[in-house]
Amino acid sequence: MRVNSMLKKGASGFTLVEMIIAITILAMVAILGWRGLDGIVRSRIALTNEMEQTRGMQLTFAQLQSDCAQIAPVSLMSGRPTLLATPGRLLMVRLVFAEQQPTRVQIVDYRLRNGQLRRQESAPTRDLNVLDTMWQSALEDTADGSASSQSVLLQSDIASMQMQLWGSDGQGWRPAAAANTGNQGTGSVNTNANHWTGLQVALQLLGHDNTMAKTFLLGAS
Repeated sequence: MRVNSMLKKGASGFTLVEMIIAITILAMVAILGWRGLDGIVRSRIALTNEMEQTRGMQLTFAQLQSDCAQIAPVSLMSGRPTLLATPGRLLMVRLVFAEQQPTRVQIVDYRLRNGQLRRQESAPTRDLNVLDTMWQSALEDTADGSASSQSVLLQSDIASMQMQLWGSDGQGWRPAAAANTGNQGTGSVNTNANHWTGLQVALQLLGHDNTMAKTFLLGAS
């Protein structure tokens, strides 16, 4: 009789309170697991975005380096301006080399607007008078560069683009706004204008306190 009583007691199963406790524990484990998985997914998304931004920045700097290396020399331009740098805007005249074609020049226009950095280039030409017209048109252009089918989006989510120039006079780095107070960015011909030999571009991404900067040599100087 005693053995049967013990067997019946052991086969009675869990009580309602025990079931509630077990379900509560399982629910807590599930919530903790979901939070952990959500944290992993969010971290992965953030890391992917950071990698895409870094890759975009590298491509932007690579394009800038290519353009700066091919900037038209002052001697070839008869004193015409070859570079204009202002906050959020960079204009330069670069050489264009094509197979079985004479050397030509074109205007490259970098613009930062609405968080997007875009690059636009003009048609290559050998006529400096045509180049003067295109340069003046670029200076007077107030239209949104993103509306042009020839503009290429380089980087998004950029808060600011600041630039400094290094001149052949050895006076050190000067902010673009101060450097452009001379004749280099006015469009006038001046063979005595300061010859810029270095360009530093600093880009700041939205939501970031620090900037990413890179220095470029201008031409073969």
